[in-house]
Amino acid sequence: MAQLTVNARISPVAGMDVLSRDEVTRLRDASQGGLHTLLQRCALAVLVSGEQIGDDPRSIFERYPDFDIQVLQQDRGVKLELKNAPARAFVEGRIIRGINELLFAVVRDIAYVATQMDAGRFRLGDSYGITHAVFEILRNARVLRSNTDPNLVVCWGGHSINRTEYKYTKMVGYDLGLRGLDICTGCGPGAMKGPMKGATIAHDKQRLRRKRYIGITEPGIIASESPNPIVNELVIMPDIEKRLEAFVRLGHGIIVFPGGVGTAEEILYLLGILLHPQNANLPFPLVFAGPRESAAYFEQIDAFLRLALGDDVAQRYRIVIDNPLETAKQIARGIDKVREYRIESQDAFFFNWGLHIELPFQQPFRPTHADMAALNLHREQPKHLLAADLRRAFSGIVAGNVKEEGTRAIAEHGPFVIDGDPEIMRALDKMLTSFVEQQRMKLPGTAYVPCYRVKT
Repeated sequence: MAQLTVNARISPVAGMDVLSRDEVTRLRDASQGGLHTLLQRCALAVLVSGEQIGDDPRSIFERYPDFDIQVLQQDRGVKLELKNAPARAFVEGRIIRGINELLFAVVRDIAYVATQMDAGRFRLGDSYGITHAVFEILRNARVLRSNTDPNLVVCWGGHSINRTEYKYTKMVGYDLGLRGLDICTGCGPGAMKGPMKGATIAHDKQRLRRKRYIGITEPGIIASESPNPIVNELVIMPDIEKRLEAFVRLGHGIIVFPGGVGTAEEILYLLGILLHPQNANLPFPLVFAGPRESAAYFEQIDAFLRLALGDDVAQRYRIVIDNPLETAKQIARGIDKVREYRIESQDAFFFNWGLHIELPFQQPFRPTHADMAALNLHREQPKHLLAADLRRAFSGIVAGNVKEEGTRAIAEHGPFVIDGDPEIMRALDKMLTSFVEQQRMKLPGTAYVPCYRVKT
């Protein structure tokens, strides 16, 4: 079925730094070394914000095969020329303001990261340099706010959660918003949208003017998790590892709602960091939250974490079931402790410099069949390193599920093979099977063909 499209030229409504001629040229360059294809993919994902686009990253381009975007350098600044753009992004011929802002955020981040990398200004060979790269990208996106008390809650969870779980995320978001807490998520639907929606109502009730709904994404996943309409600050990080680091450096506490493999990846990433001895005394509130119907889900997550990483891992999180108010209170109390700690340690409120993150959690993992098979998923190593490789295993499954590069590799070579400690593999296979049965791998109503095989 043909989609309604429009052609338009738009100017930024919220201001934007000028681009150099070289940046404009690269954004228009569709060759392998250019940025045009990346810009086109991310821009189209923003333009379909609010539409049901499915899990397959190719579906969005199949619906709008003739879409194009060009950056125009004019006397008074930058304009964007859109051809065959989704008509629903416009009202009476004018682009929706929020979509306009997010489109120019796409241009900003893609141009900035490419320019910095080409100039060698990001030192990506060591942990210190990678953290500074994350800081610079967030600073350039203007999401680091000084003179503001800690109040940013990161919410993780699945994009394909059921209706009951989605309503619950809104209830928690509402209680967070009443306490003046802002929301940061992966910017997509489901558990990434619900807390923002609930907080929006609460913020309005409290007459709060500076409401922040930050969405952090990356190019490999934006096509299947298009920014939801509530996001008012969008940041596109260059890869999943820098996206995850941005969450934990920027946020002051994290709530995990029910999800699938992407949520499990996020949990293992954070717990692997918190298990490092240098982070033993660093306060970082982490709450697993869901309705009564999701209790079994968190019981299984908890059992897997204890089996793989030891019972001590449970000291770093709390599980709160069917109690949105208590979830918000726990996070608020935890953020108070974060504030006290940052003052005592003279750390910034806006960026968690004190959190120690080792290189294995920062280096980009490209899930090839060979790399997935080579993961060290055995207990004969420090727990935080085992968590790092378990995180990579889940990252590979996410890629095989929803990222174009991963789905293409699965189509060509078959499922990834995951092997390791027999007891851990049995528990992993059981948990992944339950995710499939609960429709946590794909949006409801779509058939799921596993992109992995666990050797048990």
